[in-house]
Amino acid sequence: MARIFFVEDNEGLREAATGYLKLDDHEVVEFGRLQGVLEALKVREPDLIILDVMLPDGNGFQLARSIRRDYNIPIIFLTAKTSESDRITGFEVGGDDYVLKPFSSRELSLRVKAVLKRTGKKIAESKVSERLLFKESELVIDSQAHLALLDGKEVNLTAAEWKILMFLAANPMMVLSRSRILGECLEYMFEGSERTVDTHVKNIRSKLGDSGWIETVRGFGYRFCGQPPVAP
Repeated sequence: MARIFFVEDNEGLREAATGYLKLDDHEVVEFGRLQGVLEALKVREPDLIILDVMLPDGNGFQLARSIRRDYNIPIIFLTAKTSESDRITGFEVGGDDYVLKPFSSRELSLRVKAVLKRTGKKIAESKVSERLLFKESELVIDSQAHLALLDGKEVNLTAAEWKILMFLAANPMMVLSRSRILGECLEYMFEGSERTVDTHVKNIRSKLGDSGWIETVRGFGYRFCGQPPVAP
């Protein structure tokens, strides 16, 4: 069971989806507007936030930026905006998934399940703790603690960014296609979804100091350049 904040001004839509989520044994806290969400976060953090983009008192993207400054909670955006640029914006501000309206409660439930799965503490394809070097930097990835440290400082990653970094780091110097990264890490596809991989990788690079840890192989995909230290 997960604790979910559901921020949506359409009461009918919110109630229908909430009822379905409760059938999956989730605890759902409902909000009809942005006001009160940040205050509620300070009292008790949820496991996931479902966040409408357009609300009566503001923009969901702006709230997501505020949340990302202090919290690493998975966010699923809801929106009627269908343009690719809007989807990319959602991922750039730290969203983990993007659901277009109209949607079925069943679809939203499956998206919630997929995101919660990606935020799990156990990552099967990785070691418990991995020390990687690139040039003069050191990256430590601890899958058990769900923690990445760059030169001793924590790297604050979204669930999707964490999964992608883990997958790339588990396959150093291998060229991994966008479609394979999608299939292994994000577990969903939609029109233009390969562009979301580019956005997630861009965010990861920024958080790693854009120092060359991840190389773009034009026409193919991405390659992780960090390597385990050579044993003496």
